[in-house]
Amino acid sequence: MGGVGRPRIALVTSSYHPHLGGVESHVRHVARELRGRGTEVEVWTVDRGEHLGVTELDGTVVRHLPTPMPARSGRALMSFGLAAPRAWKAWRSAFRAFHPDLLHVQCFGPNGVYAAALARRARVPLVLSSHGETTADDHDVFGTSALLRLGLRWAISAAATTTGCSEPVLEDLRNRFGLIGGEVVPNGVGPAPTKTSSSVLPDDLDLGDGPFVLGVGRLEMTKGFDLLVEAVAGMDPDLRVTLVLGGDGSQREALRSLGDGLGLGDRLRLVGPLDEAAVDAWMRRADVVVMPSRREAFGIVALEAWRAGTPLVATSLGGPASFVTDGVDGVLVDPVNTAAVAHVVESLLHDPARRSALGAAGEASARRYSWQAVAESYAALHADVLRPENEGAADQGSVSAGGPGREGPSSR
Repeated sequence: MGGVGRPRIALVTSSYHPHLGGVESHVRHVARELRGRGTEVEVWTVDRGEHLGVTELDGTVVRHLPTPMPARSGRALMSFGLAAPRAWKAWRSAFRAFHPDLLHVQCFGPNGVYAAALARRARVPLVLSSHGETTADDHDVFGTSALLRLGLRWAISAAATTTGCSEPVLEDLRNRFGLIGGEVVPNGVGPAPTKTSSSVLPDDLDLGDGPFVLGVGRLEMTKGFDLLVEAVAGMDPDLRVTLVLGGDGSQREALRSLGDGLGLGDRLRLVGPLDEAAVDAWMRRADVVVMPSRREAFGIVALEAWRAGTPLVATSLGGPASFVTDGVDGVLVDPVNTAAVAHVVESLLHDPARRSALGAAGEASARRYSWQAVAESYAALHADVLRPENEGAADQGSVSAGGPGREGPSSR
């Protein structure tokens, strides 16, 4: 243990600051809360070629580690053969510098493969937390990569415990990846941000006199913003509804073209990536927040809308149906049925009293999802895993020179 009764936890995440997203926000808040509880924490994340090395965020050390993976072409295999030993050396160095008692993978990808291999070599416990990467990945990486599928199965079998952000996420791990059991640890939401935003804010734009509907997230097909564009285009033109989309992604220009083709023109605003303060500012100004995902693991946007007291219309496909009470603190709808989405949003725009009731109920529901509660759930899991009777004969100093390919799925 790092000091008397103070565990050292490495949160090994698939992505982190300066990138924005649900996993990045989750890990940042969890790291801050765990540190506040006295846990010694580092964040280890994937080096995307930016070579950021060792940085610090909110007082937490962040290590950006290389995670090369083998591919099928001869050139790619040769490149992997050269890169893998250097990557493994970087992971071993990170372990020796921090000497964690436990590796906690947040969102499994190449980071999880390396963490699982390191945990086995170093004889420290492994904890996995899934954020829907097997069901809601933009590029279906687990559908195309046999290595990642095998790696996740192997890691689940080796992990001391596995959590998911919702029951549908755990159910997929059980059905396809061999998980037995599992525990739901949801996302959280904190108090309204007080920091000044560097993103585009509502006062920066002329949004006209009509109501506006807000969608926030990655501009990818899984998030269903094309469906929302179609729904808004099908609404009563006399309402003059403006649709604002916050986020970035590969579908940005396709969404712009779709909006132009459907006659939205300047009633579709793509405002780019939004930091947490900007998300909150936009939500407090919006008349309705819509989450139209084709697949959604959890939906932190729902919690952010609740915090802002703004009425929520959420997808019925996936995680939100497990915590949004339809008709009470939000409205659930199948986003593929764009006519139904249009009807629900239109009816809310015509009914201020119902919008107010949904918003107030959402604010009450948000209080159940604090980051403190999320961190407490993780801390309890860590404590249970690190009990002497569960640790076994762990030798935390034995990090060999062998690479992940020798112990992990790439050798099978």
